This record gives sequence, structure tokens and C-alpha cells, in this order.
Amino acid sequence: MLKRYATDEKGQSVPIAKIYTEQEHPISSDQIDSDAFAITRRLKDAGFEAYIVGGAVRDLLQGKSPKDFDIATSAYPKQVRKLFRNSRIIGRRFRLVHVHYGSGKIIEVSTFRTDDEEGNSNNVFGTLEDDVKRRDFSVNALYFDPQKLHIIDFVDGVKDVRAGKMKSLLPLDRTFKDDPVRMIRAIKYSTGGGFRMGWKLRRAIARHVDELERCPSSRMTEEVFKVLASGRSALLIDEFLKTGLFRHMLPRIDSLLKSGDKKLRGAFFASLEELDLLVREKNEDRKGQMLVRLLGPFLELSLEGTNSVDLFRDTFKSFKQLLEPITPPNHEVEMAVIKLFRQCGIRTPRNIARRPKPSSLEPIAKDKENKTRRSRRRKKRQSAENADVALDV
Repeated sequence: MLKRYATDEKGQSVPIAKIYTEQEHPISSDQIDSDAFAITRRLKDAGFEAYIVGGAVRDLLQGKSPKDFDIATSAYPKQVRKLFRNSRIIGRRFRLVHVHYGSGKIIEVSTFRTDDEEGNSNNVFGTLEDDVKRRDFSVNALYFDPQKLHIIDFVDGVKDVRAGKMKSLLPLDRTFKDDPVRMIRAIKYSTGGGFRMGWKLRRAIARHVDELERCPSSRMTEEVFKVLASGRSALLIDEFLKTGLFRHMLPRIDSLLKSGDKKLRGAFFASLEELDLLVREKNEDRKGQMLVRLLGPFLELSLEGTNSVDLFRDTFKSFKQLLEPITPPNHEVEMAVIKLFRQCGIRTPRNIARRPKPSSLEPIAKDKENKTRRSRRRKKRQSAENADVALDV
């Protein structure tokens, strides 16, 4: 095993991380997303550090296929943006880069961060060593070099993955105040990922559950859809209900499920289990399909005493109210209403659903498509001209 060294205050070299080589872990190059591999290679060719980080490394060590390949780098967001034309800088509190590919695929690239003087991980960039100190759990603090096939481990994360346990890297009286969403992730890793949580970690979640009130709606929206797309949403939401987290995620649904209506609760979890089956067997990723499975059990539709247009609008409004405080795109909510109408045998009013707003990157995609078409036409003309010349000869 190799080791990574740093110089301490006395000027001496001390080991700060273990480096697992290709022979010491099960991850192979053919398991790495080709686009993520290309991004890290281009960043390295430009003189930056770049690693696949977090959940992807954890999943690969468990023998799973990651849904996302996030990348951490020493390059600043503007430097990443210059290297990838198909990218966009996002975020206010901390700026990230999303690199866009076909079919809605996005690879997230973040710059190494450090804590500021007040202990906040804002837009303060740092080194790899700084970055690992502000990550949430040991099993998510692994950095993978896809070119060398090395895992860099500062916190014995590989050991924890192999042992099926997780530990917080920050003090438990601080970590959930810094980022309340870590409580949701802890439940996901424990219930959905098979990692054991110690009683101290569970007690800390119980004590800090109300911190979720501070979570912005955009982040909560993202986390809810991650749960629905996990293939284990029924198990996760059941655990969120038990721990009290769900009342801060989807409070109206939480209240309805706790009303004592066993039939409603049974229909709700049966619907989630159907969604989980679709995700696992057919890779279902449409938000509209997820929303109709989440919300459908709470609504009974009938055209008696109304018309389909009014019913569509009333159902859309009910969906939005049930979803508060999360804010999915209106188009996705409309798609969920359309699917619910079809399930109930109700014809959807024509031209009532709005089309999604085009992405600001669509002109880039269209430009590439037009260039490809022009290139094909040019090649056809050249082939035809060559054929004519051959006939003349």
C-alpha cells in the first residue's frame, strides 16, 4: 500500500492518507463512466488535480453501479467552464459546474473546498486535504483517480465500507447544524445502503431533526427526487416517518399518513413499491411518473359536476399543495396529472399542459447537430462528385 505525505509544523514528512493501488481494490477502468473519465483526463492534462469522489466510489466498492459520477478538482469553476463548452456554472452559496451531455445527463464538477474562519463551507476554495475535512461521512470521503486506478483514503473510509458501517467526520453537535440534509443522507446510507449507524449518530439525528426547517426548498426538492429515484423509496420514507424527518420533507403528506387511515397508508406504500420496481427493473427516471406514484393515492378523480379542464386545474393545484415546500417544475407536475388522468380513464384536455422551458445549453446542442448535418451533406456531395469523375475517366 502506498501513502500520501505532508509536512507537519516541525518540517517533518508525515503520512496523511492511504493509497489503495489497482491490486488492492475491486474497481476496474471499465466500470467508470466514459464521460467522467474524459473530464478528469482533460482537467489533468490542463495541470489540475481531478478525482471521482463520494458516492460513486462507495458504490463501486460495494459492487454496485453508481447513478452519478461526481468529480472534485483543484480547478476553479471558471477554469472548468473554459475547458468544457457544454458546461454551466451554478449555485450562489458555493459555485459548481455542471457538464451536460445528451439525454439530460449531467456530471457535477466541484472545486476543493475548505472551511472559512467561522467554520462555514462557503465559496472558500482549498486543497484536497482541506476538502476531505468538510465531507459528511467516512464512506463518502474517498477520492478515486481513474487514470492510475488509485483510491486516496484520508479517513479509513475503505475500511468502513468493507465493514458496513459509517461514521461522521464532523462532531455530531455540529454536523447537522452545518448542513441539515446530512440527516436525510444518513438514513439513505443506513436504510438503502446497508451501513450501520451507531446509537450516538441516531441520537444526534433525533436531537437535530428540526434543523431541516432551514433547508432551502430547492435542496429539499433535489433530495426528495433522489429518494424517489433510489429504487428503495418505500423503505426510506417509512424510516423518515419513524425518525420524524418526513414532516419537514413533505409535511402535508406526513400529516395525512399519520391520520390513522390504514387503507390510505397501505395504498401509499403499495404505490411506492410499484415505483421502486419500475426504477430497479426499467430504470424509470421520469419525474412525472415519480410524482404520480407519490401523490396518486391521496386523490380520487371524478368528472361528476365539473369538466375536464377545471378538473385538470384543480388536480394540478392539489398536487402543488401536497408537495409543499418542494418545488418541482410545473411541467413535471402537469405530466403527473396527465398520467393520473390516464389511470382513471379520464381524457386529458387538449393543449392544457405547458411545454418545458428550453435549456440555455440547447443552442449549443442544436449548433453541434447542424454542423453534423452540414458535414454529412458535404461528404455526400463529395462522394457524388468523385463518382462523376470516376465515370468520366
